[in-house]
Amino acid sequence: MLITSSCLFTYICILLAVAFYTLLERKGLSYIQKRKGPNKVGLAGLPQPLSDAAKLLTKEIVSPTMANLSVFMVAPVFSFLLALLLWQLYPSTYALGYMKCGVLFFLCVSAMNVYGTLLAGWSSNSKYALLGSLRAIAQTISYEVSMALILLFPIFLLSSFDFMSFKEGQEAVWFVFLFTPVACVWVVTCVAETNRAPFDFAEGESEIVSGFNIEYGSTGFALIFLAEYANILVMSLFSVVLFVGGGFLLFSCLDFLMVLELLAVSLIFIWARGSFPRFRYDLLMGLTWKTFLPIALSILVLLLVILYLC
Repeated sequence: MLITSSCLFTYICILLAVAFYTLLERKGLSYIQKRKGPNKVGLAGLPQPLSDAAKLLTKEIVSPTMANLSVFMVAPVFSFLLALLLWQLYPSTYALGYMKCGVLFFLCVSAMNVYGTLLAGWSSNSKYALLGSLRAIAQTISYEVSMALILLFPIFLLSSFDFMSFKEGQEAVWFVFLFTPVACVWVVTCVAETNRAPFDFAEGESEIVSGFNIEYGSTGFALIFLAEYANILVMSLFSVVLFVGGGFLLFSCLDFLMVLELLAVSLIFIWARGSFPRFRYDLLMGLTWKTFLPIALSILVLLLVILYLC
């Protein structure tokens, strides 16, 4: 009963964090573009995410006539549940329990995210949606290779699959100082994995209108939206755990430093969206196979040689 209550409370906190992260993004982008952003609803626009959620959830649910209705309705729920599942790996000192093979669970669940996008695009029976989902699938699968290779660095260094061990193993020095090029590759990989600008080819407005979610509205769109932003925050969390996970003194006990670092990493997603134009698709695919893969493999081999000699 206690574990169930803890999970429900965690999920409610995640939904609130996602809601206000969208407000932070809209405010950040507006100031990058020298405008105000949402400021009409309530005090300084703070209740804006709640009003947006109320609007989406009270809209009429409309589905395409030729859509595969059962799959069409299940796909957003599936994506949303997968996004919430990843938060079970949060390496808190106050957690009731955590997985000792968290890295394997992370790889399995993140790999299944592809199916939510695939089902949403295919079941809509729309050429635009199908094209967007195919782009997203190829992009996600390609960058998962780089992501898995980067995860091998702390695994080999600490001989553990546990995210808590990654966090505790950086008390002396952060891994970002040991593997700076790998940390940069990881951040770009996270942006590509979450289909965010400048790698948002699943939702390329200039070519495929709105991509794989073009036929979704009301609750279905809200679930896809929540899943996308929950994935951004969880990838920011794992970025912190992998490369700047160690706290110091009081901060280590309260997990306060990790939350601040998570917020700082999540701001990179907003900054990238406001700063860079969309990549060309062939350049994006070439980036992981021709650049990130050789870099990760060569540094990994170097690490293994050093560990063997030591």
